[in-house]
Amino acid sequence: MTDLTKLTIAEAREKMAAKEFTSAELTDAYLTAIDGANGALNAYVTVTHDKARAMAKASDERRARGDAGALEGIPMGIKDLFGTRDVHTQACSHVLDGFKPKYESTVTQNLWNDGAVMLGKLNMDEFAMGSSNETSYYGPVVNPWRAKGSNKDLVPGGSSGGSAAAVAARLCAGATATDTGGSIRQPAALTGTVGIKPTYGRCSRWGIVAFASSLDQAGPIARDVRDAAILLQSMASVDDKDTTSVPLPEAHYEAAIGKSVKGMKIGIPAEYRMDGMPEEIEALWQQGIDWYRAAGAEIVDISLPHTKYALPAYYIVAPAEASSNLARYDGVRYGLRVDGRDIVEMYENTRAAGFGAEVKRRVMIGTYVLSAGYYDAYYLKAQKVRTLIKKDFEDAFAQGVDAILTPATPSAAFGIADQEMNADPVKMYLNDIFTVTVNMAGLPGIAVPAGTDHQGLPLGLQLIGKPFEEETLFQAAHVIEDAAGRFEPEKWW
Repeated sequence: MTDLTKLTIAEAREKMAAKEFTSAELTDAYLTAIDGANGALNAYVTVTHDKARAMAKASDERRARGDAGALEGIPMGIKDLFGTRDVHTQACSHVLDGFKPKYESTVTQNLWNDGAVMLGKLNMDEFAMGSSNETSYYGPVVNPWRAKGSNKDLVPGGSSGGSAAAVAARLCAGATATDTGGSIRQPAALTGTVGIKPTYGRCSRWGIVAFASSLDQAGPIARDVRDAAILLQSMASVDDKDTTSVPLPEAHYEAAIGKSVKGMKIGIPAEYRMDGMPEEIEALWQQGIDWYRAAGAEIVDISLPHTKYALPAYYIVAPAEASSNLARYDGVRYGLRVDGRDIVEMYENTRAAGFGAEVKRRVMIGTYVLSAGYYDAYYLKAQKVRTLIKKDFEDAFAQGVDAILTPATPSAAFGIADQEMNADPVKMYLNDIFTVTVNMAGLPGIAVPAGTDHQGLPLGLQLIGKPFEEETLFQAAHVIEDAAGRFEPEKWW
């Protein structure tokens, strides 16, 4: 039998339907892989062996009855931000120690309804705040990729670093992730995987630990474009429990893959050509443009003039919402409690001990920009800039542009505990320079592996689409995948 963990979701689905193997066998193969690799990669913070085997057994019974769902028997990794009933859900933070919710997030419930199997909870930056998965209370995730001739550990990107690393290392068939400023697309680009941030409102946020409520959106990280389409089909839904959920007719993402892009207009924004951009990123972008020309698409130069304000505006809006959302972690009802002389000291002690340095930094920034005398100068101004960023995209799409092509990240993966990155938070924040505009405008964006750098590390390209036109992104992304081929790391773990 082939190594079952090497199969894509589409391949595994087909072979299980043909009775070549069972979900129990597939799940056991993944659990064995996790047990062998997690010590080196730290992708999972908890592995649900018994639950996974029970879910796989139930899945095989449903299939035997002729009652197979769209993801029947497919083993999944779940980012630790998603509420999973009676299973560790701590946003990789000390402040949520021991928390096991009595509810299931809408997105994960949708996956279980379609027959998926849970392997465990995936590591991430604490409360999704980070671009390298180094802020997790459970320690950093290690990227399965290494530079040629080097054994240096690299970051997998963040905040969904565990999701990206697990998919790249074949420790799950696919993974859930979330994206507030690039947390699906950036780790996907750094690990040679595919990650899509859907339009804001496409996937329910109910039952997902909140970071910045007007920016957060769930999406999948997968091995290829088809798998990402299959997963999004199950994850997306209308949900009365989330007031930002948008009721739209059901989309058919997988059907868009392989359709010709002849006549499609691909926009190239001048403002994404940043000063000091590495030549390899510039060359990769040009390569993407050439692939689209060869496929019959029309390349259109566009302008997104307010791009340069996106990162500073994002780092006002997101921390402001985080400071409000994280006020609920006080040691009173759940999670960590550090006692004090009175309730105020108990709050202070709990939050001081429970939150990591990056979370504290963002809560303080957010509290400052919302404080009396600074609200108008910072938060209100950032929201106005956000409106202008959204209008830039609307103007570009009004010119008939179908999708916008940009780099996904400013570089390949860097080292864990990189002194330059960790000494300067702004340098770390610059990793999101190509991705934050998409969240500020609420648009869909997909990162697709497009090549490797001089060290043999993966690099990705990003496609940005019109609101709720994820089908167009899958259609266009397949062109890059087809031209660039598949990427996987050489196994060392």
